[in-house]
Formats: sequence, structure tokens, C-alpha cells
Amino acid sequence: MLITRAVILFMSDTIAAVATPPAKSAIGIIRISGDNAFEITKKVFSGDISEPRKMVTGKMLSEIGEVCDYGMGVFFKAPASFTGEDSAELYCHGSTAVLRTVLSSLFHAGARPAAAGEFTRRAFLNGKMDLTQAEAVIDLIDSETELAAKNAAEQMNGRLGCEISAISASLTSIAAEFYAFVDYPDDEIEQTERDELAAKLYACADSAKALAGTYSSGRIFREGIRVALIGRPNVGKSSLLNALLGTERSIVTDIEGTTRDTVEESLRAGNVALHLIDTAGLRNADTEPERLGIKRSEAAARDADIVVAVFDGSSPLDEYDMQTLDLAKGARSLCVINKNDLGTVIDRSVFGDLPVIEISAKLNTGTRAVVDKICEIFNVSDIPCDGRTLTNPRHASTLNRAEERIRAAADAFGGGIYADLAVSDIEAAINILSEITGNSAQDTIINEIFSRFCVGK
Repeated sequence: MLITRAVILFMSDTIAAVATPPAKSAIGIIRISGDNAFEITKKVFSGDISEPRKMVTGKMLSEIGEVCDYGMGVFFKAPASFTGEDSAELYCHGSTAVLRTVLSSLFHAGARPAAAGEFTRRAFLNGKMDLTQAEAVIDLIDSETELAAKNAAEQMNGRLGCEISAISASLTSIAAEFYAFVDYPDDEIEQTERDELAAKLYACADSAKALAGTYSSGRIFREGIRVALIGRPNVGKSSLLNALLGTERSIVTDIEGTTRDTVEESLRAGNVALHLIDTAGLRNADTEPERLGIKRSEAAARDADIVVAVFDGSSPLDEYDMQTLDLAKGARSLCVINKNDLGTVIDRSVFGDLPVIEISAKLNTGTRAVVDKICEIFNVSDIPCDGRTLTNPRHASTLNRAEERIRAAADAFGGGIYADLAVSDIEAAINILSEITGNSAQDTIINEIFSRFCVGK
């Protein structure tokens, strides 16, 4: 089933939900949206909200008409609201008890509980935003750094949707030229004409490919960089984690096998978040818990974006160091020679072309260079945050599908195939691109997207 978005008001029942986190705070906000938002809000709030977009003070009333709070309220007349419907917001004191009471009063007055993401979903269905803008809302909420928030804000402003629409518009224009050939199949098509149209298609394919290619960088904005600290016991993995965090997060002792499970903590590094994973030391384990911990260490190394292989520079490499090195060579990695305050006896040539940094986790010297090197490896400072960087795997995979169909059309027409066959690929590519903006998308995709939202958004 396809959902085709129409720019019309989505006539609906009235929903309500708390839009602020479920915790004690100075202010709590309740949102109301739907056909009867004004009438229902008036039953709960005594302030005169008849003038749209004007904040007024008033009493919040319980189901039985008792005053439960004093606050502010505002009404938004459709279509000039977030959802495109009649909407209202109530600003209460941030007591969870007060918010529950006011929300219950709204339900008693005729509203129903909003589903997760239902406010934003209604905004999408009412043409207030396309699907890229709706998805940017949750990305903005989940942002861990300023640049991630900036990129999401630009996408909320429509930057990504414009990029997709530009490719679609070019394809539509090209398709119009193709129809001339389809309408007059007996006319011979000059090779120069074929080459020119094929070149335009290849340019569209390149644009789709370039946009999809930004996801490898954009994923870092959204998810951060997973960093696995690996090595044999007592080389200083936990000490390095503690030094980077500036706190005693992992237990550090001289006893081998202290870390038996992965320990994860996040560290902000300029534009991105580093998700540090301290792992169990690699060795022949004596106990089942330690063996399981080592298996998790190996899994963490496989799943990480980068492996930081830690070595004790004050002692020669042993078989477990070589096992660590093998894991490092099979992944994007950084080698750290620890304990350089005790002197270094390791021949650095064993690391080959792998980047190497010497540090002392105990003295916390050189540890900042580890973070800087990780950021350098991922070119963090060069990632644009203007809204054209993809942070959503759905967008990247859909663009890749569209690119395939566009190149198929270009290859076919440039190679002398009938124009009507090429047109079918072009139209397919246009439909695929429309899945990103939501002009035509499977209802299962729509449902999955909005299921990620919290209630009240």
C-alpha cells in the first residue's frame, strides 16, 4: 500500500501528550492537536486563548474542576501550526503529578493519548514538511554534538529535500525529452542526441551517488565513532580509558583478567562522540567468564569503527601481542604504545604502516593525541554540516537504488536501445527518489519512521 501525501488538512480526532521529559523540572509542556483542540483546551484552561498565537495566563483545572496549577496557554489556528491542525500548548509547572492531572483532564474533556510521533506524523500528512524534514526532527532530538544538531536543523529546513527534488526535476525534464522519441518511433535518433541525453542521465546518476556517499561521514554525526580498546592483560587498556574520560571508570589492578566484560563509555571529541569500549585482555583464559569476556573482546573489535591496539612498550611483544596486532591489521586501527615512562623496548617496524602513538596512561601524557588521531583518521573536521550530509541509512540505500536505474537508462539509450525502455528506468528512478521525500512511500516505511519518535513529538 502506498501513502500519497496531499497538501490538505488532515481531519482528525484530537490528541494530547506531555512534550517534555518525564522528570521534575521548572516547566512542563502539554500539546493538543486536532479538530476540537480549542474546545477541549478551554475546558481545562481558564485563560482566553481565542486570539491565535497569543500567550495568556490562566488556571489549569482537574477533571472535577479544581485548580491544580497556574500557568500559560496558547492556541494555534489551522493551518498555521506545527501539525497543520488546530493546536494548543499548555505551559505548567514541571511537577509530574501536575502534568498527569492536566493530561487526564484533557482526556476526560474528549482528547485521546497521542501515539509516538503522532504530532510530527500529522505535520507530514498535512503537508507541513516532507519525510526528510520529519526524520530530521528525531535526528535533532538525538544529536550529541553541535554540528550534528546543525546538520539536522538544516535538514529540518528542507535542505536535503531540495537536493533530492533537484535530481528528480532533472530526471523529469530528461524524461520529457525522451517522450518525443517515444511518440515518433519511426524517426531515427541521431547518435549525438543519444549521447547528449545519456550524458545528462550520467550527471544525475553521479549526483545521486555523491549524495549517497556522504552517509559514511554522516553516520559519524548521528552515531559517533565506536572505538574498541584491545590488547593482552595489563597493557593499560583500562588506564587509557580512565585517562581519556578523566575518571576512574574501569578497575585497574596488577592482577590479570580484571576486566571480564566490555565496559562502554562515551567521550565528546569536538564535532563527534567517541564510544569507548574497554575489552577483556587477550590470553588463554582460565575460567569460563573470562573466556566469554575474550570472545566479546574479539566481537567488539570486529564491530568497532576503529580498533585501538594497546601494547606495553616496556616489555617485548609476546604471542598475545601478536594476536592483538593481527586483529589491528584486519581493521581500521591505531596502535598505542603505553608505559613509555618506563622506557620503550618495542621495535616499531613490527607495526608496518599502521599509525603508532606513544603514551603514558599512568601519567596521562600523550593520551589526548589518541583522540586527535582518531578524529584525523575519520576526517572529522572536514565533514560538512549544511544539511546535505546523509545521516540516515534509508536515504543512502534509496539513493543507491535510484542511481542504478538512472545508469541503466543511460547505458541503454546511449547504446542504441529503444527510448521507451530507457524511459521506464527513468520513471522508476523518480518513484524511488519520491520514497525519500515521502511523496510516495510504503505505509510500512512511514510507520517504521514514526515509531522512532517519543510521545509528544
